[in-house]
Amino acid sequence: MALTDQEIVRREKLQKLIDKGIDPFGQKFLTTHHSIQAKKLAEGKTHDELETLNLKTSVAGRIVLLRNMGKASFITLQDKLGTIQAYIRKDVIGDEAYSIFELADLGDIVGVEGTVMLTKTGEITVKAKTYTHLVKALRPLPEKYHGLSDVEERYRRRYVDLIVNEEARKVALMRPQIIRLIQQHMDAQGYVEFETSMLQSTLGGASARPFVTHHNALDRDFYLRIATELPLKRLLVGGLERVYEIGRLFRNEGIDTRHNPEFTTIEAYQAYGDLSDMQNLAQNLLSTLALKLTGSYDVPWGEKTISLKPPFRSVHMVDLIKEHTGIDFFKPMSFEQAKALAEKHNIHLEKHENAVGYVINKFFENFCEKKLIQPTFVTGHPLEISPLAKKSKDPRFTERFELFIDGSEYANAFTELNNPIDQEERFQAQLAAKARGDKEASENDVDFLEALQFGMPPAGGIGIGIDRLVMLLTNQSSIREVILFPTLKTK
Repeated sequence: MALTDQEIVRREKLQKLIDKGIDPFGQKFLTTHHSIQAKKLAEGKTHDELETLNLKTSVAGRIVLLRNMGKASFITLQDKLGTIQAYIRKDVIGDEAYSIFELADLGDIVGVEGTVMLTKTGEITVKAKTYTHLVKALRPLPEKYHGLSDVEERYRRRYVDLIVNEEARKVALMRPQIIRLIQQHMDAQGYVEFETSMLQSTLGGASARPFVTHHNALDRDFYLRIATELPLKRLLVGGLERVYEIGRLFRNEGIDTRHNPEFTTIEAYQAYGDLSDMQNLAQNLLSTLALKLTGSYDVPWGEKTISLKPPFRSVHMVDLIKEHTGIDFFKPMSFEQAKALAEKHNIHLEKHENAVGYVINKFFENFCEKKLIQPTFVTGHPLEISPLAKKSKDPRFTERFELFIDGSEYANAFTELNNPIDQEERFQAQLAAKARGDKEASENDVDFLEALQFGMPPAGGIGIGIDRLVMLLTNQSSIREVILFPTLKTK
């Protein structure tokens, strides 16, 4: 590929640095402060006080603004926390150092040692005593006010996006902060974080299409895990009582603003608990995160405001359907009757969806889901779509909830099924659904059934999507904004 005029000039400057005996790609540089910390040194002090105090600092960063005024110049350096201005005078740093500075371009990474001062306009600035070239940028940055105008290009070249887009940098730093707060909250509740295998020999723990990979030494196929549920439940059998894992999952499904093939969840399981404990865990976790991150339960979400103040609304799926369609699925009916209702309401059923429970779920998805704006626990999922949840007193339904916010699912929880006989029957039903064409059906996990036969305590369990939670707490409408390197379609 031919070099642009700017790239040619930058390579010529690179050669001049080499001719001066300067490594264009740098060496170790000791910093004493980040930009914000250096600025705090000057807070509340006058120009004369700073001159007297002679407060020393050493900062490093990328040049994002450069004003060369002959024998004195200003540059703005950007580091991970922000920006700070530096004042560079030829008569202070010396002729040789200034000749090196004159080879600088926007995007170069440099180090400055000096003292903190105030300019005539009151801007906190580092008065350079020494200037150190660290890295020559061979490509120019995008124009400051427009950045990467192509959204797809922002995701493909995230490293550039982080340089020129303050919002992207803010979100990138918020995500690990949110995860740390989740860990602190869970640890304080007596949960212990564990790691389980990403390679699984049996598909289970959720309804999803998997990625399949081949292990050469064992000459067998494995799945990239679609859930952490079954390994964590094995830990309950082992007596560990309160467990959780924050980890990456992989589902071979579509890509859109809410879905990425690899994503992060937290799954947690509480021995001797049930669905009500999981409701408390979910609403207390989300409300605590909102309060600690923003100082309020009210979270801005596009043009809406989401209130994460507990308690959240809780409503049975069948009651929601009746609320929005007038149809009461609590009334006994055959599959043929339910199918007729589906056809009347233009609901398409797949071949494997041959029970009333599937129809109920389709009605919910078509007529209710998108209308749930404020946090809502939807309970009472049909047995057919909940192979790992305990049956309710009405055996057509299960002790399960999904948490919906603005039409999207944020959490899924059960009173966990711990009856090995019932669990085997559910697995067999899943195998039958797979045989009828359900590509998301689970397999029969014989080892998990054996574990249940040793006795798993009554338990509640929950999975919460970390990516969607970060989206909500940072007011981002696309999952690609909160995953640093999302999966993208081929150009």
